[in-house]
Amino acid sequence: MTVSDTAWKPAAPPPAPVSTKSPKDRAAKSARTRRWRNAVWVLPAVLLLGVFAYLPLVQNLGFSFLKWDIYSGRQTFVGADNYVRMFNDPIFWKSLLNNTLYAIISIAFQVFGAMILAAMIEGLRSQRWRGILRAVYFVPSAISLTVAGLLFYFIYEPEMGILNASLDFLGLGNFTQAWLGQENTAIFAIIAMSQWQGFGYCTLLFSVALQRIPSELYEAASIDGVGPFQRFFSISLPLVREMTGLMMIVTVSGAFQVFNEVMVMTSGGPNNSSQVLGTWLYRSGFVRNDFGYAAAVATAVFIITLVLAVIQLRISKKRRVQW
Repeated sequence: MTVSDTAWKPAAPPPAPVSTKSPKDRAAKSARTRRWRNAVWVLPAVLLLGVFAYLPLVQNLGFSFLKWDIYSGRQTFVGADNYVRMFNDPIFWKSLLNNTLYAIISIAFQVFGAMILAAMIEGLRSQRWRGILRAVYFVPSAISLTVAGLLFYFIYEPEMGILNASLDFLGLGNFTQAWLGQENTAIFAIIAMSQWQGFGYCTLLFSVALQRIPSELYEAASIDGVGPFQRFFSISLPLVREMTGLMMIVTVSGAFQVFNEVMVMTSGGPNNSSQVLGTWLYRSGFVRNDFGYAAAVATAVFIITLVLAVIQLRISKKRRVQW
């Protein structure tokens, strides 16, 4: 017998255990594992959102039931007195009216006006001109609201401003006035500046939505002899309704949260004619040292924007485009 005949050979491994779980049980366990894994990834975002978004909302609601002197730190529970004062405050209702007016004009220009302009740009044959016009209209959106507000503050200046000088040059001197210094024109002058600043951004978003529409639809319509206006109302308008719903939500929510442009240009004057909810909240809290009342106004702003956003989301969900 040779050495090779007597060499040690390892024993065969034991057979693998046969699983007694059914495919249904294994699928359920796999689903639970995926849910736990997803929860671990989502947990940090949920914690950050809770600490920096929902917790301040709850705290603000609690502050709205207090009379709070921020400088002395004295707090007194007053119940719903701040809300009663708010509903009886004519400046609050004036501010709400200005925000509503801001939202209506923004919908007209930044939603429907931007949609029409985007359709005109995308209807051009030259790709080069389409790119140039998108960039030209987007430039104002790249300017911060504070800088745009200061720019228009000097444009509206009654003595040396470009607007009044242009009216004089065109022989329309009777229309010159102190645009930011009169109660009946101040809020409209601010809204005009805001539309100029945000118009290009909305136009760019609508351009992206229009580019997603299959070109075959336009080609088939052209073969059938459909004109550009009919193509817009029959093809473009229905197929960008999802983007229209999104822009409505963003525009209306932004209209009820406007602050920077009003503070830079008029600070709510003259005679509170251009106050909006954001500036009245700021003035109540940081100027009049009435933080409880300011918290009540902030709660009203949150409820208004939340209700409007929910309504618009429900409407846009029903009008979702199926490709």
